[in-house]
Amino acid sequence: MKRFESWPVLPHEIAFGGFLAATLVRLIPTLGFFSPVTLLYLSLLVVAVVLIFWCWKNPGDLRWRVRFGFYPLAMNAAYFTLGAAIPAFHPGKEDGWLQHLDATLIGGNASLWMQRFTHPLFTNFLSACYFLFFPGMLVCWLHYFRRELPVLRAFIIGQFTIYGLGFLGYTLVPALGPHLDPALASQFTVALDGGWITRLNQQVVASGSNKVDVFPSLHCAISVFILLFDRTRAPHRFRWMLMPTIGLWIATIYLRYHYFVDVLAGFALAAFAVLLVRSEKSSASK
Repeated sequence: MKRFESWPVLPHEIAFGGFLAATLVRLIPTLGFFSPVTLLYLSLLVVAVVLIFWCWKNPGDLRWRVRFGFYPLAMNAAYFTLGAAIPAFHPGKEDGWLQHLDATLIGGNASLWMQRFTHPLFTNFLSACYFLFFPGMLVCWLHYFRRELPVLRAFIIGQFTIYGLGFLGYTLVPALGPHLDPALASQFTVALDGGWITRLNQQVVASGSNKVDVFPSLHCAISVFILLFDRTRAPHRFRWMLMPTIGLWIATIYLRYHYFVDVLAGFALAAFAVLLVRSEKSSASK
C-alpha cells in the first residue's frame, strides 16, 4: 500500500511548511518584512510551495526527487538561522521550566545524577556515538535517495515531519541545555575529560549549536526513526548501527546536552513518524 502517492501535499510538507509559516508570522512584527532572516523563511516557504505545484503538474521521478531533495537543504538553512530568529520573538530561555518537568518526572536532573559514572573511556565512547549522528545521517540520505520512490517518499515524510515539528518545538521552548544553563552548569563537579574524540565532538557541538536546540531532542527523534526505518529497509545497517545509536541516546544525557524530558519528547516524535509511514512499504529490502 502506498497511501501517500496521491496526496497533493505530503505530511512533512504540512509539518515543515507549518513551522516556516508560524515562524514567519512571528518574525515579521519583530524583525520586519525585509530583514534577511524573515526573507530567508519566506523564500523557503515559497520554494516549498512552488515545488509542490511543479511536481503536481508533471509528477516524474526526477521532479519527485528534486522536491524531496529540497528538504535537507531547507532544514540546514532553517536550523542555522534559528539562533537569530527565535530571540527576536522569544528572548528568554525555558531551561528552568524543563528542569522543573524533570524534577517532577524523575526527582532531579539526570545529567547531574550520571556524573557519578564519569570515566574518560566512557566519555570517549559516548562522544563518538554522539558525533556519528552527523555522518550517519548523511549516509542514510545518500542511500535512500538511490532507492525506489516509495521508500524515499516514506523516509523523507518521516524524517522531515520530525524536523518540522521539532523546529516548532525549538521556537516554543527555546533552551540552552544542562551544559550551558548557568544555574545548572555550575552544579557539575566532575569534568567530562576524554581524548581527541571527546574534544572534537565538543568543538563541533559548540560551533554548530544554535543555542535553542534542546526541546525536543532531535538527535534522539531522528536516530530512533532511522534505526526503525532501517530495520525493514536496510537491515544490514540496522545491525551495525544499533549499539552506537543506543550509545547516542545515553550520550544526550551523559554529555549534558539534553534534559530527560527532551529525550522523552524525541522518542514520542519518532514513534509518531514511524506510525505515520508504516504503510509505505518497499517491494524489497536492500
